[in-house]
Amino acid sequence: MKNTNQVRTDLALEVRESFEDDDVEIKGVILDEKYIEEKEVKITTVEIKDEQGAKAMQKPIGTYITIEARKLQEKDDEYHSSISEEISSYIMQLVGDSYQQGVLIVGLGNREVTPDALGPWVVDNLFVTRHLIREYGKEFGEKNHLQSVSALAPGVMAQTGMEVVEILKGLIKETKPGVVIAIDALAARSVERLNTTVQITDTGISPGAGIGNNRQALNEESLGTKVVALGVPTVVDAFTIVRDSLEQALSKQDFTPDEIQKFILEVTDQQTVHNMFVTPKDIDESMKCISYTISEALNSCFCGKG
Repeated sequence: MKNTNQVRTDLALEVRESFEDDDVEIKGVILDEKYIEEKEVKITTVEIKDEQGAKAMQKPIGTYITIEARKLQEKDDEYHSSISEEISSYIMQLVGDSYQQGVLIVGLGNREVTPDALGPWVVDNLFVTRHLIREYGKEFGEKNHLQSVSALAPGVMAQTGMEVVEILKGLIKETKPGVVIAIDALAARSVERLNTTVQITDTGISPGAGIGNNRQALNEESLGTKVVALGVPTVVDAFTIVRDSLEQALSKQDFTPDEIQKFILEVTDQQTVHNMFVTPKDIDESMKCISYTISEALNSCFCGKG
C-alpha cells in the first residue's frame, strides 16, 4: 500500500483518507468512527500506536479526535451549545487528571489576520482564574468549582521576534501548569471541512505546519509538560482546489486516471498557486461563532463543575 497523494493538511483524518487502499488496515493505526444523528455530528478517532504507524501517517504517536459538524459556522445557539459539550468531553478525555495542577491555555496565531485569529479570539472569551485562586486560596477555588486557569495569546514570531516555544518555556517554569492547551487555526485538504471541523490531539502542535511555515513544535518533549492541541481548519491549499476541479472536469470527458494525472502535472507546473491559500468569504462571522463555541467548551471544562 502506498500513499501517492501529497496532502497538505493538519488533519490526521485527511492523511488517513489519502491512502489509496482506504479499506486496508494501516499497521500501527486504529480508526474509529461514530455518528451522533441528533446532533448531526461525525466523530472520528485516529490512534497512532507505534513508530510504524507514525511513519506511515507522518505524524507523531498519539490520539487524534476529529469532530465534523456541518452547521458549526451557522448562527444557532442551541446547536453550538451541543457542540461545545462534545468538544468539552473530548478535551477532558485527553487532558485526564493533569488539569488539577493548573491549566495554561495558549491562543496561537495572529489576531490581525482573521483566518489565523482563532487562538487569540478564543483566549479573549476565557474565564481565567489563576489570579483569583492565588488571591483567595484553594478553598475559594474548591467552593466555587474553579480550577487554576491562565491564558496567553503570544502572537507570532514576526510580531515578537521569538519562537512561541521560547515564550512558553519561561511561563511554564514560573507557573508550573499540569497541562498546556494550545488553540490554533489549521489547514485542510477538503474545502468542505473549513470552519466545520475540530481536531483535538494529545500530541501537541507544530504551528504553521499545514501551510509549510513550520515553527518549533509545542509538545511534551519541548515544553516539559503535557500538551493537548485543539484546532479548526480555516484555509485550504489553492493547488488542491485547482487539482480537484481539473480532475472532475476531465473525468466527465472520459480521460483515464493516468491521462488526468499527467495533464494536471503539466498544467500546475506552470502555475503559481502552490504557495497560495484560500479561506471562505464569511470567515469573519465564522471565526466569531467558532471561537466562542470553543471558549465555552474550555470554560465548562475547568470552571463551575461540581
